[in-house]
Amino acid sequence: MLAYYFQLGLRSLRRNPALTALMVMAIGFGVAASMITYSVFRAVSGNPIPDKSAQLFIPQVDAWGPQQNIDGEPVEALGYIDAMALMRAHEAKRQTLLYQVQMSVMPGDDRDLPLNAIGYAVGSDFFAMFEVSFRYGGGWSEQDDDARAADVVISAELNQKVFAGANSVGRTINLGGRDYRVVGVTNHWNPRPRFYDLFSTHGFADESDIYIPFTRALDLQMRPSGRNSCRGSLSFTTWQEYLQSNCVWITPWVELDTPAEVASYRSFLTHYAAGQQRAGRYAWAPNVRLRDVAQWLDYRHVVPPETRISLAVALGFFLICLVNTIGLLLAKFMRRAGEIGVRRALGATRLEIYAQYLTEAGTVGLAGGVLGLLLTALGVAGVGVLFPPQIAQLAQLDVSLVGLTLLAAIVATVLAAFYPAWRAAHVQPAWQLKSS
Repeated sequence: MLAYYFQLGLRSLRRNPALTALMVMAIGFGVAASMITYSVFRAVSGNPIPDKSAQLFIPQVDAWGPQQNIDGEPVEALGYIDAMALMRAHEAKRQTLLYQVQMSVMPGDDRDLPLNAIGYAVGSDFFAMFEVSFRYGGGWSEQDDDARAADVVISAELNQKVFAGANSVGRTINLGGRDYRVVGVTNHWNPRPRFYDLFSTHGFADESDIYIPFTRALDLQMRPSGRNSCRGSLSFTTWQEYLQSNCVWITPWVELDTPAEVASYRSFLTHYAAGQQRAGRYAWAPNVRLRDVAQWLDYRHVVPPETRISLAVALGFFLICLVNTIGLLLAKFMRRAGEIGVRRALGATRLEIYAQYLTEAGTVGLAGGVLGLLLTALGVAGVGVLFPPQIAQLAQLDVSLVGLTLLAAIVATVLAAFYPAWRAAHVQPAWQLKSS
């Protein structure tokens, strides 16, 4: 019977082409507007590391005091003194420091110009903590950290440019005039949002080209290429004076597996800040934070407000389209009141009337979904008109969005058809037969 009702629904679409076209357009434009904005919202609000987001934490220690911080919150990064103190204490299972660096990649022959490479100085635990995907090789060891080894992990894109995509592990690459040994090649790893560095980036930067040991970068006195924030006197001139200043530029991350470990580390941070207060370095009470990935993304407001607003407006537009569809379906169904009366007089139950007309609404929703899918594809391609380029490029029409578009159109139309179908099912056969 369902197949029969579906055939009736297809015939009904051809019976009133103008009314059908209005409903299909209402559903198509409504669902397209919603799916276009949802594709952007989904990309910017997703969990960038779902397997470990509850085990990765960013510690914050207030090194500026209540007169300098914002709304009582510690600054988002650490200075050299605090960062190194946390690492030396090694209170976490895994831990890393990182900051953004920029280096030139010198070609191996005279045919090419130097390339610009942007990446990070990180600790050896970085790769295991953040589940970095490798095409070749892997990260370096803790011993390489201690030895300040000239190791480097490069991206697949940089590996393609320099080594033509071959397995380059063990080969040498010249960065900033110095030779580095390639120990690993990442496999297009670029979590969105870039949760691990919201201090120097907006969270949606292009894939990093290189990763070098944090200790190596310090030895070479590599200044951060990303954000660097200072308070008070800026009279330092040497690298050592810079390290001893209150400038913050290093992002710390720790991995904590259990609530007990989280509580212990939070207590450690408080005791550390209290120790700095007693030593006279801080003139304020301990002010620390320990946030996991989800809390950190929420605190930094990574999801752009325009995506939320656009999604809300699009959903409101879709709702208006559904209200109009209810009216059109009601007009369409009630024009066939005589037919419904005859069917009821011949023994059709109200349930069968419901089934017929809801199936018919489903065909309208399917047609609207196909139109909405075409409009969604066009909208995703031109979403850069509404959003910044770094956000717009994240919107993609994948299989899940195709399925969701069709499903949303059909389900929404069927739900909108319940009232018109209810009115149709309650047509009085006697009245219709008498009027006929």
